[in-house]
Amino acid sequence: MSTLTLRDGTELYYKDWGHGQPVLFSHGWPLSADMWEYQMLYLARNGYRAVAFDRRGFGRSSQPWDGYDYDTLADDVAQLIEHLDLRDVVLVGFSMGGGDMVRYLTRHGAGRVAKLALVSAVTPFFLKTDDNPEGMPAEGFAGIRAAIAQDRPQFVADFSVLYFGTNRPGAAVSKGILDQTQQMAAQASIKATIDCVTAFSETDFRREMADIRLPTLIIHGDDDQTAPMGPTAMATARLVPGAKLKIYPGAPHATCTTHKDQVNADLLAFLRS
Repeated sequence: MSTLTLRDGTELYYKDWGHGQPVLFSHGWPLSADMWEYQMLYLARNGYRAVAFDRRGFGRSSQPWDGYDYDTLADDVAQLIEHLDLRDVVLVGFSMGGGDMVRYLTRHGAGRVAKLALVSAVTPFFLKTDDNPEGMPAEGFAGIRAAIAQDRPQFVADFSVLYFGTNRPGAAVSKGILDQTQQMAAQASIKATIDCVTAFSETDFRREMADIRLPTLIIHGDDDQTAPMGPTAMATARLVPGAKLKIYPGAPHATCTTHKDQVNADLLAFLRS
């Protein structure tokens, strides 16, 4: 099993497939690098080096008590990039993982980075405030933390309905996919799962995203029930100069699974552009 010992002693698990220009994937909450397996397989077969890691506290990485803020998570990404000596890397962040990649650019610069892709990302700012009226209310995030602390498996089962959009007519997601999602979430530390709700809901990336000067692709479903397009993809498209926005009609949050062929094709086209 490939692991990197971070500076604070945390063991960070990663997988490294294929050869060519590197593409680094950061997963969504509360999952692991396994959510990227369709994209990693596809890109590795098409001449790219696909790298994905389990965020600290999730998957096969170790479970420290703290460090679930975006500064620490971005520094973890930096240490992995340096360890693998990734250059001309394309950063791909899904949901919470979009914040990992944006904060990495803010703290460590774009010297090793070629492009940025944000898939169903929660950036730039997810919380409803006076100057962000489209955001989600703080009470909702407090409810999520309380539900996880009370009955995490049932919360994940309920969350999966919205994540995959199985409450919509005609939605078809296999029992195997739902079981795999439950298994990935169960691997995580409950402390990390709770703390990351605070990180992805309360971190404001708006100012730093306006400074991004990389080719940027934004992918988002217009029926995303967990990270609606208004405060996320649409706001990002307004902030990042020259960003390309691709909207998937009827798609839920889980685009990498429910619309994997379309995501794969769009990522490959972006890499080759």
